[in-house]
Amino acid sequence: MTTYHCPQDGTRSPISALTWCCPVCRGPWDLDFRAAPGLTPHVLPGRANSLWRYEEILPLSAPEVSLGEGRTPLVPLTDTVSAKLDYLMPTLSFKDRGAVMLAELARRLDPDRVVADSSGNAGTSIAAYCARAALPCTVYVPEGTSPEKTEQIRAHGAVLVTVPGGREATALAARAAADEPGVFYASHVFNPYFLHGTKTYVYELWEDLGGRLPDTLVVPVGNGTLLLGAALATAELHALGLIPDRPRLVAVQAEAVSPLAEAFRAGAEDLVAASPVVPTLAEGIAIPRPPRARQILAAVRGSGGTFLTVSEDGIRGAQRDLAARGFYVETTGVACWAAVRDDAARGPGSVVVPLCGAGVKTGMAS
Repeated sequence: MTTYHCPQDGTRSPISALTWCCPVCRGPWDLDFRAAPGLTPHVLPGRANSLWRYEEILPLSAPEVSLGEGRTPLVPLTDTVSAKLDYLMPTLSFKDRGAVMLAELARRLDPDRVVADSSGNAGTSIAAYCARAALPCTVYVPEGTSPEKTEQIRAHGAVLVTVPGGREATALAARAAADEPGVFYASHVFNPYFLHGTKTYVYELWEDLGGRLPDTLVVPVGNGTLLLGAALATAELHALGLIPDRPRLVAVQAEAVSPLAEAFRAGAEDLVAASPVVPTLAEGIAIPRPPRARQILAAVRGSGGTFLTVSEDGIRGAQRDLAARGFYVETTGVACWAAVRDDAARGPGSVVVPLCGAGVKTGMAS
């Protein structure tokens, strides 16, 4: 195992210390890790049909808690736009990519218990993988979380704690628990192992497209875990000489809660102000103060990308449109398609959007 480091002040910590954030600035960790050379499309046939096939670029290997996550289909929506069906993961959302890394790490560290917080999908995923690893788990969720998601969390044997208030109140409650001795905080925001799991989304695209990437990756952004994983992957692939150029990263937020889009348009390096807590169908990306805001903004700008926002009516229309095409996707998971259904919005070249969560988790928007 390697070590954590703080991108703000350089503080370091051994992973075994269970220190979930930088003790100096209380910010999220990054990971001292460099992808190894040797990955080419030619070495992949015959390997495990899961995200663990990309062993050279992962900070953990030989997992014991895998549910066969990864290798989701890529299917066309239009002549230039394709969708990656990450709602077909074991717990029906893309969060399995990162959750399996956290559960595998926790299994090796053997904490007294695992704690997580979530608006739903990360919680269901952490609960499932902790069940697989036989780890005691507590998941904090905000009141009003989809009953389908809370039922799934309980079904996996996790203790469910419902927190009055919104997503931020839930995170604060979980972080207070994470400060207790012997607790592993399976945070999809603060723990960088999660990002090294989500980056496999892009490695799968690279493999399925014959050693290349689309011109544009469109990604929903709340806490930015999929976008930052994509940025990690494109940087690694470029550094390893496996792609000539990095694709544009286009980040999508709901108009109702769009602090990052506001900061981007203002030319700011960090949040201008926290968004008010407003109800939105895209509950999974309704994050008023994402802790990795600076990294997200830098990643989008560095790729030559941009931010797009979508209305509530746009989300409803995109969900109905995808259902008519055979894809039953939850309301957060349709945000990217809502953003690029219009030809003018998507820009030139080939585009891939993720369909991140299954419709059975929320039902159709009213």
